[in-house]
Amino acid sequence: MSAYPRSPKLVKAGLVLIDPASAAVQRVISLQYNSDMLTRSLQVQTTGGEAHDRMEPVRFKGPAVESYKLEADIDATDQLEYPAQHPDAAGSGIQPQLALLESLMYPSAAQLARVDSQAGSGVLEIAPMLAPLVLFVWGKNRIVPVKVTDFGITEEAFDPLLNPIRAKVSLGLRVLSVDDLGFSSRGGALYMAYLQTKERMAGKVQTVSFAALGIGGING
Repeated sequence: MSAYPRSPKLVKAGLVLIDPASAAVQRVISLQYNSDMLTRSLQVQTTGGEAHDRMEPVRFKGPAVESYKLEADIDATDQLEYPAQHPDAAGSGIQPQLALLESLMYPSAAQLARVDSQAGSGVLEIAPMLAPLVLFVWGKNRIVPVKVTDFGITEEAFDPLLNPIRAKVSLGLRVLSVDDLGFSSRGGALYMAYLQTKERMAGKVQTVSFAALGIGGING
């Protein structure tokens, strides 16, 4: 039975990988199922306002340090019911999807081989290997550069060949601000757009009167 034609299209959360040198899109990764919960934390960066320091007002040192935590389910059970239509699932389970997400955690084999070749040829100073810029996408109003800080996989079911067919992936992400990326970079521009979107959203909330707070005004 087809879905109701007026049903809203489900938007997938996901990650976009950007080449750090050219700013070209390398890969778009969508999560199979959106997480039921997204935990966010913001650590303010301020100075001043300390005890006995009456002359120094509170000042912002920079953007708040923002972090995300979420869990994503990956499941090949439905695909295994139709192995002819999904040969990868029949042969490997969800290992390709897990391998793709795990690739965010380490440099490629080609990068490691290149560093080993440079070391073997006598290069004294080898630059650290560049990682792609990762964008976390949770709808059109939340597109933000991030660094993966935590990654965990719980494999919950297996096929007869011990290929995982169901797993839960936990992701910890730290937002990269202009403090990390600078204003002139592609990532810095994306962060500024993200911050400006927040400000527009905040502007949609109507101000209230003092009466809503149960007071008549502020008397200094």
